[in-house]
Amino acid sequence: MTDVLRRGRASLAFSFFAQGVTFALLVTRIPAIQNRYGISDALLPAFLAAVPILAGVGSVTTEQLVKRVPPSRLLRWSQPVVLLALLGVGSGDRLAEVAVALGAFGLTVGALDASMNMLGVSLQRAYGRSIMLGFHATYSLGGIVGASLAWVGAHWHLALWVSYLPVVAVLLPATLVGSRWYVDGEGPAAQGEQGGADTGSVVFRLLLPLCLVMTFAYIGDSTVSNWSAKYLQDTLGSSEQLATVPYNVYMVTTLLGRSIGDFGVRRFGAAAVVRAGALVAALGFAVVAGAPGAWVGMLGFTLLGLGLCVLVPQTFAAAGRLFPGASDAAIARLNIFNYVGFLIGSPLVGALGDAWSYRGAMLVPMVLVLVTLVYARSFAPSGDRYGGGHERPRTADVGRGSNGL
Repeated sequence: MTDVLRRGRASLAFSFFAQGVTFALLVTRIPAIQNRYGISDALLPAFLAAVPILAGVGSVTTEQLVKRVPPSRLLRWSQPVVLLALLGVGSGDRLAEVAVALGAFGLTVGALDASMNMLGVSLQRAYGRSIMLGFHATYSLGGIVGASLAWVGAHWHLALWVSYLPVVAVLLPATLVGSRWYVDGEGPAAQGEQGGADTGSVVFRLLLPLCLVMTFAYIGDSTVSNWSAKYLQDTLGSSEQLATVPYNVYMVTTLLGRSIGDFGVRRFGAAAVVRAGALVAALGFAVVAGAPGAWVGMLGFTLLGLGLCVLVPQTFAAAGRLFPGASDAAIARLNIFNYVGFLIGSPLVGALGDAWSYRGAMLVPMVLVLVTLVYARSFAPSGDRYGGGHERPRTADVGRGSNGL
């Protein structure tokens, strides 16, 4: 494997890490942001919904931009804007200022997420083996670091800009330097592989199963991130302190599962790993729904981290294999359903919990995750198994450094 690809892989992994830190610093300090700007409880959902909606717009725009601009260039300039938008969220004084900052964050994070995964898929193609889960593992690691830094800021009652400024001051120049080594694919003509559905365009009917899996995965993820603490405390009777633990456990097990997931894909194939992840995640929701107490509930959230963690990276990778000549467009379109799941998940569980019960509400994402099993065949087009005698030759240099773009 060439040094160009190794440097490209390392620099992209750092970009995933930086975005994990950034996103965690935003979402874990929402109460502090609300207090700083005097955002009412009635208005807060509108602010929170605006970010994923604008991110979807950013992802759609990215699909058009990559026809003219390489994904590496979009990532190189969208990531600094996301970091500066985070700093803007923590530095303003008026409601209009935080609205503008969150708007900029949402639009550019859509472009960032899409372009990161485009580069990840093209690098996986270049390597000829599964490496996509590793990129998302560094994102999970960044999330843990960001959440920990947010805890420090909250514990010491630091102003938001004081918490955000050192992080931005370190990550912004580091990501700009690292962007010199991003690697783009060589374009549609070089990307064509046997087994792809279409080498020039995205047929939405064929992409739809992956869109549904992406939506279901993020409904499950948003259920954990938004409701785990409330569920443990209000339904399972835990202390307030213990109720903060499930999400941390979920993030750690997500990191663990993604760290070893690529080995599983190389050994057993993507479809088998997705089926196993869906079954483990469904079991986790079942344990949470039926838990007699907080510690059993914690076990359920642990299983959820191990199960859900493989679905999103493998969905992006499957889209790249399904449309080898139009993988960038497929990934940009698929990325929209990341935000669709995020928008649906939390309100869905909350509405069902209020109208029925939170135990019963946990069964809905369980059923949706199980539906993933129906679509598992979409993860296994011809040649999906890397390693174990199935790995493609690595002698060809199928990427180019972005230095000269």
